[in-house]
Amino acid sequence: MTQNEPFFRKDGELFVPTNAGIGPWDKNSLHGRVIIGLLGAEIERRHGGADYMPARLTVDMYKLPDLSPVEVVTRAVKDGYRIKVIDAEFISGGVSAGRATCQLLRKTENAPGNVWKREPWGAPAPDDTPPQDGPMGGMWKMRPISGTMRGFEPRRTWMAEVREIVDGLDLTPFQRVAVAADFASPFAHVGDQGLGYINTDVTVYLHREPVGEWIGFESLTHGATDGVAVGDCLLHDIEGHIGSASCTALAQKRKL
Repeated sequence: MTQNEPFFRKDGELFVPTNAGIGPWDKNSLHGRVIIGLLGAEIERRHGGADYMPARLTVDMYKLPDLSPVEVVTRAVKDGYRIKVIDAEFISGGVSAGRATCQLLRKTENAPGNVWKREPWGAPAPDDTPPQDGPMGGMWKMRPISGTMRGFEPRRTWMAEVREIVDGLDLTPFQRVAVAADFASPFAHVGDQGLGYINTDVTVYLHREPVGEWIGFESLTHGATDGVAVGDCLLHDIEGHIGSASCTALAQKRKL
């Protein structure tokens, strides 16, 4: 893997995957995070704007895509003044591998009054947290805060992206969340024998976009029955809580 190689390079209207985007389940398939990241990036590029907050992004992932060129098709389901609803499809080698729905809400003033909310998570800043060797060949930067990936206590960590989704296009704050959100699945579902669940979707809820490069993950729940798992993580930046990421997953064995 080339240092900081982007996940995709543009070829006309197509996106050509690089080896940087290969996932953990199959050496010939893409990581779920690059599916989510590209769909989020194209929704934002084609339909977003400074007056709108991408408040919810849901991505269904129903096929492991190979390294074939990718087409992203978007459609405005609702293009209103206060609410936009955008659908997008990830088509790999002519075959649909995933789809997204994003709700963009027009920014306005908060409603009057005070509302209960959780206390700040109290995590040390990324600069005050020792770094860890980058997972998966340096696909991202990691600074663990508390808990361990195979332990039985709540987990907290900082994560930061180290590469562009598409070559030559800087990451926006929303894209940083979108491409990182897939981490909610292993962070919620990994056990003492490793990760045995492959996520089939991710939903991100945001009340604001992150400040800076670091996204904080705080594991919240995990539950599994008959091979079907659900999990949730709270999301933070250096200034506080920004939203959450939820995922569903199926029990899965890795291909050798």
